Amino acid sequence: MPIADTRAALKTALAGVTANVYDHVPETIIPPACVVVPDSPYAELQTIGKSVIRTQLNFSITLCVAYHSNAAALDNLERLWIQVLGALPANYVVGVLEKPSVTQVGASELLVADFNVSTYYTN
Repeated sequence: MPIADTRAALKTALAGVTANVYDHVPETIIPPACVVVPDSPYAELQTIGKSVIRTQLNFSITLCVAYHSNAAALDNLERLWIQVLGALPANYVVGVLEKPSVTQVGASELLVADFNVSTYYTN
Protein backbone atom coordinates (compact mmCIF):
# COMPACT_ATOMS: atom_id res chain seq x y z
CA MET A 1 0.00 0.00 0.00
CA PRO A 2 1.45 3.42 -0.91
CA ILE A 3 1.91 5.97 1.89
CA ALA A 4 -0.63 8.22 0.11
CA ASP A 5 -3.25 5.57 0.89
CA THR A 6 -2.62 6.17 4.60
CA ARG A 7 -3.54 9.85 4.17
CA ALA A 8 -6.57 8.89 2.06
CA ALA A 9 -7.74 6.46 4.76
CA LEU A 10 -7.47 9.21 7.37
CA LYS A 11 -9.47 11.52 5.09
CA THR A 12 -12.15 8.82 4.77
CA ALA A 13 -12.28 8.37 8.56
CA LEU A 14 -12.87 12.13 8.95
CA ALA A 15 -15.65 12.22 6.33
CA GLY A 16 -18.31 12.29 9.07
CA VAL A 17 -17.20 15.60 10.61
CA THR A 18 -19.05 18.77 9.66
CA ALA A 19 -16.20 20.12 7.55
CA ASN A 20 -14.64 19.74 4.12
CA VAL A 21 -11.80 17.22 4.43
CA TYR A 22 -8.73 17.29 2.17
CA ASP A 23 -5.79 14.85 2.05
CA HIS A 24 -3.61 17.53 0.41
CA VAL A 25 -3.43 21.32 0.41
CA PRO A 26 -6.16 22.46 -2.01
CA GLU A 27 -5.96 25.60 -4.14
CA THR A 28 -9.04 26.93 -2.35
CA ILE A 29 -10.05 26.04 1.20
CA ILE A 30 -13.78 26.17 1.91
CA PRO A 31 -14.29 26.49 5.68
CA PRO A 32 -14.89 24.72 7.90
CA ALA A 33 -12.14 22.40 6.75
CA CYS A 34 -9.65 19.75 7.85
CA VAL A 35 -6.47 19.51 5.79
CA VAL A 36 -4.37 16.36 6.31
CA VAL A 37 -0.69 16.93 5.46
CA PRO A 38 2.63 15.39 6.51
CA ASP A 39 4.05 16.69 9.79
CA SER A 40 7.68 17.08 10.77
CA PRO A 41 9.27 14.64 11.05
CA TYR A 42 7.11 12.96 8.45
CA ALA A 43 8.42 9.43 8.99
CA GLU A 44 10.31 7.83 11.86
CA LEU A 45 11.77 4.45 10.89
CA GLN A 46 11.15 1.71 13.44
CA THR A 47 12.69 -1.24 11.57
CA ILE A 48 14.47 -1.76 8.30
CA GLY A 49 14.84 -5.25 6.94
CA LYS A 50 15.02 -6.99 3.64
CA SER A 51 11.34 -7.90 3.70
CA VAL A 52 9.61 -5.43 6.07
CA ILE A 53 9.81 -1.68 6.60
CA ARG A 54 7.94 -0.34 9.63
CA THR A 55 7.72 3.38 10.19
CA GLN A 56 5.73 5.83 12.25
CA LEU A 57 4.01 8.36 10.01
CA ASN A 58 3.25 11.78 11.50
CA PHE A 59 0.46 13.93 10.14
CA SER A 60 -0.79 17.40 10.86
CA ILE A 61 -4.51 18.00 10.53
CA THR A 62 -4.97 21.71 9.99
CA LEU A 63 -8.38 22.73 11.30
CA CYS A 64 -9.85 25.82 9.58
CA VAL A 65 -12.96 27.83 10.42
CA ALA A 66 -14.26 31.18 9.20
CA TYR A 67 -13.04 34.11 11.29
CA HIS A 68 -15.91 36.55 11.73
CA SER A 69 -15.91 36.95 15.50
CA ASN A 70 -13.09 35.74 17.72
CA ALA A 71 -15.32 34.10 20.35
CA ALA A 72 -17.54 32.32 17.80
CA ALA A 73 -14.57 31.27 15.64
CA LEU A 74 -12.71 29.84 18.64
CA ASP A 75 -15.83 27.93 19.72
CA ASN A 76 -16.26 26.57 16.17
CA LEU A 77 -12.60 25.50 16.06
CA GLU A 78 -12.87 23.72 19.42
CA ARG A 79 -16.06 21.94 18.33
CA LEU A 80 -14.39 20.81 15.10
CA TRP A 81 -11.40 19.49 17.08
CA ILE A 82 -13.71 17.43 19.33
CA GLN A 83 -15.44 16.00 16.23
CA VAL A 84 -12.07 15.05 14.72
CA LEU A 85 -11.00 13.36 17.98
CA GLY A 86 -14.14 11.24 17.86
CA ALA A 87 -13.63 10.29 14.21
CA LEU A 88 -9.98 9.20 14.42
CA PRO A 89 -9.35 5.50 13.84
CA ALA A 90 -8.25 3.48 16.87
CA ASN A 91 -4.73 2.95 15.50
CA TYR A 92 -3.85 6.66 15.65
CA VAL A 93 -1.85 8.29 18.44
CA VAL A 94 -3.13 11.74 19.33
CA GLY A 95 -0.66 14.61 19.71
CA VAL A 96 -1.17 18.24 20.59
CA LEU A 97 -3.52 20.90 19.30
CA GLU A 98 -1.37 23.94 18.54
CA LYS A 99 -2.51 27.46 19.44
CA PRO A 100 -4.92 29.03 16.94
CA SER A 101 -3.90 31.85 14.62
CA VAL A 102 -5.65 34.00 12.05
CA THR A 103 -4.53 33.29 8.49
CA GLN A 104 -5.47 35.02 5.26
CA VAL A 105 -6.38 32.51 2.52
CA GLY A 106 -7.38 34.26 -0.67
CA ALA A 107 -10.04 36.80 0.28
CA SER A 108 -10.99 34.92 3.46
CA GLU A 109 -9.69 35.21 6.99
CA LEU A 110 -9.56 31.85 8.73
CA LEU A 111 -8.86 30.80 12.29
CA VAL A 112 -6.56 27.78 12.00
CA ALA A 113 -4.83 25.36 14.35
CA ASP A 114 -2.69 22.30 13.67
CA PHE A 115 -3.55 19.02 15.35
CA ASN A 116 -0.86 16.31 15.37
CA VAL A 117 -1.57 12.58 14.92
CA SER A 118 0.58 9.52 14.19
CA THR A 119 0.10 5.99 12.95
CA TYR A 120 2.27 3.07 11.90
CA TYR A 121 2.91 2.02 8.32
CA THR A 122 4.31 -1.36 7.32
CA ASN A 123 5.39 -2.36 3.83
